[in-house]
Amino acid sequence: MLLTGALITPWVGAAFIVLVGHFPNLRESVTLVCSVILFGFILALAMTVMSGGTASLDFFEVFPGVSISFSIEPLGILFALVASSLWILTSIYSIGYMRAHNERHQTRFYVFFAIALASVTGIAFADNMLTLFFAYELLTLSTYPLVTHSGDAQSIRVGRTYIGLLLGTSLGLQLLAILWTWQIAGTLDFQDGGILAGNVSDAMAGLLLVLYVFGIGKAALMPFHRWLPAAMVAPAPVSALLHAVAVVKAGVFTVLKVVIYIFGLDLLTSIEMGQWLLYAAAASVLIASLIALKQDNLKARLAYSTISQLGYVVVGALLANAAGIIGGGLQIGMHAFGKITLFFCSGAILIASGKTQISQMRGLGRTMPITMTAFMIGALSVVGLPPMGGLWSKWFLGLGALEGGHIAILVVLLISSMLNFAYLMPIPIRAFFSPGERVANGEIREAPTACVIALSLSAIGCIALFFFPQPLFDLLRMIPLTTK
Repeated sequence: MLLTGALITPWVGAAFIVLVGHFPNLRESVTLVCSVILFGFILALAMTVMSGGTASLDFFEVFPGVSISFSIEPLGILFALVASSLWILTSIYSIGYMRAHNERHQTRFYVFFAIALASVTGIAFADNMLTLFFAYELLTLSTYPLVTHSGDAQSIRVGRTYIGLLLGTSLGLQLLAILWTWQIAGTLDFQDGGILAGNVSDAMAGLLLVLYVFGIGKAALMPFHRWLPAAMVAPAPVSALLHAVAVVKAGVFTVLKVVIYIFGLDLLTSIEMGQWLLYAAAASVLIASLIALKQDNLKARLAYSTISQLGYVVVGALLANAAGIIGGGLQIGMHAFGKITLFFCSGAILIASGKTQISQMRGLGRTMPITMTAFMIGALSVVGLPPMGGLWSKWFLGLGALEGGHIAILVVLLISSMLNFAYLMPIPIRAFFSPGERVANGEIREAPTACVIALSLSAIGCIALFFFPQPLFDLLRMIPLTTK
């Protein structure tokens, strides 16, 4: 019942939003209520998993041995908890942003937002690779209207890039890998230790791994990353959805699921191609960070930052050891809270001051002290400095690199963290300590209250995850990993 409730709540919410679309207050109330109900269902499922319980749903068989089915396991619960909790904050933020910015088609926005969260819930609880693939594609299709929300020529052009790259990688690479996996293993069910172990040569497994890693385009691993910075033309709540709640996290979550339950860590450690892909992911981390340094547009800098930070999760998966998997899993949650805070702040700056370029933000902290303080907290979390939650994911990734004897990867992680500091921290420093924005009589010009509440809560979450990371860690330790 809990699993059914979690899966259908966003769909029910989308239906009610359509019905009450002409009544803004009611429409937004439905969005908020459904987000809270979904989080309640997933929190109850998390308690079930933590106590050793299970839950599953089978719908219909697609072809022999493979059905559309759902179940709960620790990694999926973690992803669902992150997505559902941040849906609440994004819903609050959207109310302030969409009204203050006088956005058109707000009912359509909230409907597709709910469908996107339904897709994410399906991805989190998919019991096999085919079910995950269908939910993954639904997420692409449901976020396309959000990316192209403004309807102008630029957003339509960007939308073509967005859907072309994501569908192209999925149908051209990932689907091929899925069908090939079924032909080899006779199943697509997620199984402890992987379903390919003992059924495939190392060379064939290496080719399959390449198809999966690059076929999961939402992970934005270079060179299949262009869709992500291009999609920054979308409204700030959509950027937050893309970068923190749904799309990119669905990508790296899928990489972790494939590594753990399709290949298994024992097989992965024997695949030479896995080492090459590990260094390709590390290169993506560094290159994206260097590109971020050169961006003056705030959302563009944050977009390339996201590409870099996603690389951490892929690195953690390909390290093929327990510390790497825990670090990658923690990065999903820690980065989500840090990056959603940064995108909330970028939207708030746009609403309150009309500024989009970093070079324009000198002295902005005097008129927007709450927003810029929250930005600094989110930035410190992304960098991985205490007392912010981002420290723990990078700590375990470093341990994973040492455990695997990958000193070069450890060096990449350290250099990347310094680059994170170099492209993020000058923004709040410039805002608070550089001359520029003049304040008359202590004037404060913050974004609408709903926006400020959301970004403040997400910033508090960054700090809370530093002091209380244990629930996430306990969930990740429950993942059945088999290593040599």
